Amino acid sequence: MLAKLRDGIIKFAQKNKTSPTICAIASGMFPLAFYYYRNFTLINSWSQFLFFIFYFLLIPILVFEVINFMFNRIKIFKSLKKYLLTFLNLSWCVYLLVFITIGFNWLNTIIAIFTVVTVTLILYKYLNKAIVFQLILACVIFIYFTDYLIRVPKNPSNWLEQPDEIEKVILKNKPNIYFIQPDGYANSTEISKGYYNYDNSEFENFLIENNFKIYSDYRSNYYSTLSSNSSLFAMKHHYYNKPSSRITELFNARDVIVGANPVLTILKNNNYSTNLLLDTSYLLKNRPNIAYDYCNFNYEDLSYFSKGLQSNRDVFLDLKERMKLTKNGSNFYFIEKLCPTHITTAKNPRNIADLERDKYLKRLEESNIWLKKLLTYIHNNDDNSIVIIASDHGGFVGFNSMIESRTKQTNRDLIYSIFTAQLAIKWPDGYELSYDNKIKTPVNLFRVLFSILSENEIYLNHLQEDKSFIQINDKAPVGVYEYINRAGEVVFEEYKEDM
Repeated sequence: MLAKLRDGIIKFAQKNKTSPTICAIASGMFPLAFYYYRNFTLINSWSQFLFFIFYFLLIPILVFEVINFMFNRIKIFKSLKKYLLTFLNLSWCVYLLVFITIGFNWLNTIIAIFTVVTVTLILYKYLNKAIVFQLILACVIFIYFTDYLIRVPKNPSNWLEQPDEIEKVILKNKPNIYFIQPDGYANSTEISKGYYNYDNSEFENFLIENNFKIYSDYRSNYYSTLSSNSSLFAMKHHYYNKPSSRITELFNARDVIVGANPVLTILKNNNYSTNLLLDTSYLLKNRPNIAYDYCNFNYEDLSYFSKGLQSNRDVFLDLKERMKLTKNGSNFYFIEKLCPTHITTAKNPRNIADLERDKYLKRLEESNIWLKKLLTYIHNNDDNSIVIIASDHGGFVGFNSMIESRTKQTNRDLIYSIFTAQLAIKWPDGYELSYDNKIKTPVNLFRVLFSILSENEIYLNHLQEDKSFIQINDKAPVGVYEYINRAGEVVFEEYKEDM
């Protein structure tokens, strides 16, 4: 069979003619395979798959066939006919590769046009060989991609399963809950020392004056927005896809965060109206099924090629509108703002740690202004609610780039700079808070909250370990490592599945 396939490929490569359809498929197949291999966790929905099949393959088939038909019918074009399919093939392939990688500017456009024209004049006699080469590249990537899919962990439902009956909990108290997440906001203990070394007392005093309780030793379990929030809303550890350490992003993390997760299940079972208010579409990049009753983004308004950060909403204005429309009943608002966020993710950034610190602190000050405005509005319009300010991770201040965090570190302050996270909660009067001190990390935040609202301590019997984990790929074997243990001590122990 392989011999026949080889002979067929050789026979095709030696031909002087090919069809526009084959030429079009070859021009789009390699970029499509490459795009999926590099970005699968961002584009793994069926709607995206159908769109990309249409865009990468069906559009060029139609265009190539129409243009080829025109060249065959119009005499003035016949002298250029020998170059046509080669030019179309290379043009579409180069356009897609530039578009999905570095993007277009004047320089890239000029280089791309020059390359296509030059290579067309050289290779037009060898078009079929070029097509075979493109298809071979696509097949090679497909083989690697298949290996990737094999490494993808079990269906998320396996690790989302709760160890008890908490999803059936009956909440005796149902205040409105505002869960506000300023991305990358360091907690009060770490921000005043180490690499942050910043006096944030003015904002902390504002919180205290407005009856917030600050949990000064709170830290994240994971180092990124997706890995931290998926654990938060699952109330379970996931250990970054272990044992698939080659996969750097938690598979289907966005589906867990905005989809039918245990936290939303509990809230809906207790007749909460759920509202998702985002300032960017980052959590919606792969178009997950949104389980919230309301989201301030519509998929119709988002580009299929968006990286998730281009679309911006004013979440403060969106919240005010939702509060006007949801005055009755119990409401849950998840409000995310990518500020102050973290330092740069650039590769080889040079020694810019001090510069990145200054930028981070400037964004922190802007975040404080925004938070004051938001909290004041909530206080004036819904004073008996629970207001939670909970960051997802630290700002990585002290590093030159966030990428350096995945190199093994021994410096305590650098490690804590990754995981430090703000937590402040405004509890209404009359709540028994004898065990809110068990909130140490995001993975247990909602379990403790639901225990308080249900007035039932039994759910505290299944708290997850307050450990912090990270993926390491340099200066240690690639894998998932425990960086901070439950006592808050810096350690370096590789995670094993039987832990």
